Amino acid sequence: EEQKREWLVPLAKGSKFGAWALTEPEAGSDAANLATTATAKGDEWVLNGAKRFISNGSLADYVFVYAREPGTKRHEGLSCFVVPKGTRGFSVTKVETTTKLGLRASPTADLAFEDCRVPKGNLVGKRGNGWEQAMRTLNNGRLGIAAGAVGVARAALEAAVKYAQQRKAFNRPIGDFQLIREMIAESAMEIDAARLLTLRAAHMRDLGEDNTKEVSMAKLFGAQMAMRVTDRAIQVHGGYGFSGDFDVERYFRDARILGLYEGTNEIQKLIIAERVLGPTAKK
Repeated sequence: EEQKREWLVPLAKGSKFGAWALTEPEAGSDAANLATTATAKGDEWVLNGAKRFISNGSLADYVFVYAREPGTKRHEGLSCFVVPKGTRGFSVTKVETTTKLGLRASPTADLAFEDCRVPKGNLVGKRGNGWEQAMRTLNNGRLGIAAGAVGVARAALEAAVKYAQQRKAFNRPIGDFQLIREMIAESAMEIDAARLLTLRAAHMRDLGEDNTKEVSMAKLFGAQMAMRVTDRAIQVHGGYGFSGDFDVERYFRDARILGLYEGTNEIQKLIIAERVLGPTAKK
């Protein structure tokens, strides 16, 4: 409860800004392969390692960092630590904004920890419980991304509809042409399907039910759907859709990240298959 008051309340009020750091240069989809270490020394933890592609890592007042105790492997020995901005040994080594394909309003940072010392009280939750914490956080994050996929797709469809109603060719609005109407219809149908998958997963979470499979389904379908819908929106706009004069090119660029972060499309398929078929046999 003390940690919640100290760290979560400021985030909820908006007076502080946080970031979540799991991904590393050699640990993306294989998150259990992370190499950042946390060594207990007296009343402190000493962190050493690097994190990559951390959303808003350069802006955060404190970062929730996952690290392992030396000598442990895979899912064992992982814990989460709060590292405040300005802590000695903690630095931002790279920031990407306009050089990224999309999400240029959200900076992506690389972080470094060199003998970075934090108090023992900055351990989040139980020692060694980091993997379980990370998976719960990812599952909740994927639900938000599924909702984001619906949002960007709806914006793209609205833009396509407006353009189809206003743009004329052969003395008629292009929205009168069968192939344009087909693209609009397919996009509307797929957006509703993605929205319903997302609402189902969210409802299960509200009920306290295990929604891991349903969240992965919503995120996977949403990511794929958003790419199709934003691509159609560009097609409806024709050459103007490829220019910077209309927002649809940004929607298309921003949609591409949906199938990558918080677990790639391929990872979501593995999660769904395991929940449907059961885990694979281990030799």
